[in-house]
Amino acid sequence: MIINAGNDTIPPAAEISAGFTPSFIVPSPNLATFLVYDEALSSHSVEIINTQTEANSGNITLPGPSSSIVMPLPGGPAYAAVPSATVTGGPLGAIEVLNTSSASVTASIGVPGVQTVVSNANGATLLAFSADSDAVTVVIPANINTGNPVTQLVGGFNRPVTALISGTTAYVLNCGGECRGDTTPASVQVFDLNALSLVGPAVNVDGATVGMLNGTTLYVAGNSQLNSACTGETTHATTCGRLDVVDTTTSPMTVTSTAVITDGYHTLMSLSLNGQLFIGAKNCTNVGDVNNPSGEVRGCLSIYNTTATSGSNAVIIPPDNGDVTGLQGFSTRNTEYVVQGGNLRIYDTTKDALQSLQLNLVGVFYDVKAADFF
Repeated sequence: MIINAGNDTIPPAAEISAGFTPSFIVPSPNLATFLVYDEALSSHSVEIINTQTEANSGNITLPGPSSSIVMPLPGGPAYAAVPSATVTGGPLGAIEVLNTSSASVTASIGVPGVQTVVSNANGATLLAFSADSDAVTVVIPANINTGNPVTQLVGGFNRPVTALISGTTAYVLNCGGECRGDTTPASVQVFDLNALSLVGPAVNVDGATVGMLNGTTLYVAGNSQLNSACTGETTHATTCGRLDVVDTTTSPMTVTSTAVITDGYHTLMSLSLNGQLFIGAKNCTNVGDVNNPSGEVRGCLSIYNTTATSGSNAVIIPPDNGDVTGLQGFSTRNTEYVVQGGNLRIYDTTKDALQSLQLNLVGVFYDVKAADFF
């Protein structure tokens, strides 16, 4: 579905075909191409959408389900993590190299159990994260078919799940006990992409499954295995997650503040024009019924005011239910598009509440991405 996000209206344009069960969207850096993952069991396809012509230009079938795809360069290759991909002579799991021009898979890079793949800005270095592993796989795509090693395994982490990359520095999020099922602290670890080595000690945080780097400030969210109380909140939820604010300029890095947010597995962050940090989770504690509200209503969305002086008073949990699967902010509007519980919500970020104009849309929605810079 196409929406005019400049004025929150539906233009008279035809919908774009994107498979049977479209889910997450991966934009190219120039927004000219959207890759839409179709999670239908019969296809596991990547639909290639030309945002200029507003048409589907082809699709690529993956050898199994994926939850992570990156496209570092406009028109360049994309990379899909497929944990169940068959690898000749090796364990299951591979990064599939996708040519979006020819709509084909050009190579398969074996990475056992790979769940997530991230890239530096030019696509020269990929970091791959596998389930139940304490190592990160470094992938150099330029070495494919050259005889040089394409992958290198680097240990010393603690159930790493993803990374935020700035230049040649990667901030690796160690999920720790939340993924291990024990009380091992989560942490953030600096990793040098040039030397392929860890830098300094890891800084412990309450939880680390998703993060966002804003200048030299790193926001990290997850669940603490040691402190999951909903301190400071009046709620029927018995457990809550945590947001930690990390200063990356100190050595070692330091946590400057902590806030209580919803529980669940945190997967999304989006920072609004006026400094409101939207944090989305899945499988959280839902309270009440947004369709028949009576008392508390709560779901998987937290909004943190990054300009507030007190972390405990800086969080809003909007009265809605369900998983948060899509977030999209704008650089010229105090507006945030949120997909929660299969519905598209439009928030006024000056009030941290739904704006008066909402769209009456039919269907179940999963993700939302802007196809223009505004």
